[in-house]
This record gives sequence, C-alpha cells and structure tokens, in this order.
Amino acid sequence: MEKHRGFPGRLPGTDFQFTIRRGSKAGPTPIVRRERYADRKPADRRADVGFLKALIDHFGDEPFVRGNLDAGRLSWLFGREVVPAEDPFDPADYDAVLQVDLDQARTAFPEAFGAD
Repeated sequence: MEKHRGFPGRLPGTDFQFTIRRGSKAGPTPIVRRERYADRKPADRRADVGFLKALIDHFGDEPFVRGNLDAGRLSWLFGREVVPAEDPFDPADYDAVLQVDLDQARTAFPEAFGAD
C-alpha cells in the first residue's frame, strides 16, 4: 500500500480521518458512491471540502493511487469529484488509480479552490 507522504492525516481540529495507518488484513475497504443529501451536517460538509482541497493541493488533476487514503472519505466524493482513472477499475484495491475531476469539484465545492 502506497503511503502519501505529506498528505494530511485528518481535518485539523477534528476526528475526520483522511488517511489510514496500515492496510487491513481482511483487505481494502471498497470505495462506493455515497449519496450526499442536502441535510448533511455542516461538519460533514467541511470534512468533504477539506479532503477535496487536500486532494487538489497534493495531486491536482493528475491520476493518483488510492494507497492509504481513507475509503470512507473517498466514498463521499467518488463518482462525482473523484473518478476512476483506469479501466477496469477495482474499488477494493489499494493500487486503484483515481483522479480529481476539477470541473465537477469546482461546481460542487467552490470553497475548496479559495485562498487559505
């Protein structure tokens, strides 16, 4: 499992996890598209924005390996702002390649592109 050095481990000041320390003996948790409903808590939306901003800052629009990125956090963005960058795509593989769709990300989370 590739570890993304320099990628934030969590949203600062919270327990929202962005990375995992080690792979599961049972295998990787599959990435699945989760529905984001309008009544989500503001803290959950801040975690989405923070994670997406970290992805953009770290990878830009270049393809990247899933590695130690948290599957749960990826699942909130998967299929919209984060898309598979390979075909076939295995959602339960630490070596799966993903990519940020900057146009979709800018539409859904413009605040991820603002100044710090």
